[in-house]
Amino acid sequence: MTPQVQKLLPRAERRASILAGATRAFAWGGFTGTSMQDIASECGVTPPIVYRHFESKEGLYRAVLQAVADELAGSLSDAGSPFGMDFAGFLAAARRDPQGFELLWRHAAREPQFSSYAEDLRQQAVEAVAGALGRDVPARQRMWAAHAVVGFAVEGALNWLRFGDAEADDRIVEATTEALRAGIRAWARSTPPRS
Repeated sequence: MTPQVQKLLPRAERRASILAGATRAFAWGGFTGTSMQDIASECGVTPPIVYRHFESKEGLYRAVLQAVADELAGSLSDAGSPFGMDFAGFLAAARRDPQGFELLWRHAAREPQFSSYAEDLRQQAVEAVAGALGRDVPARQRMWAAHAVVGFAVEGALNWLRFGDAEADDRIVEATTEALRAGIRAWARSTPPRS
């Protein structure tokens, strides 16, 4: 059997390559169901090369989650949006790394030792949305509405990635924005003013 010949890459490129391969491997098997051998195979390298860049599977998993969270964080605060969140940017980030997006919101969100990555990102989004809704939604409903908008954005993106057509991303963002505007108008009317 011929030994595998590995292309030499600069350290930063190899690290990025390992992060991308690990994201794919973890998205398939989650943290517990993925071995360092699985990750190395997905990356086209040997486990010692993975260990040169990451001391442990947990360290690598955390690095993957942090990279996904950092990518998404940029779309969570948009002062120009009526919702305080850039839905187009959020979906575009999800589209660039669908395995990472799903890994963060479906796997890590349910893993107690890693759930803080999704929880922290969700909290950032809720605060941005609550701030934007301040002028339209009564205070008594504002946090509920902010959580509802963020939940809809996350679940909507997850399901659109799975069942939607990438060519229609712009149209689904527009439709989502219209639907949420209608919802906010209804929420604002549903709470009578306090006397």
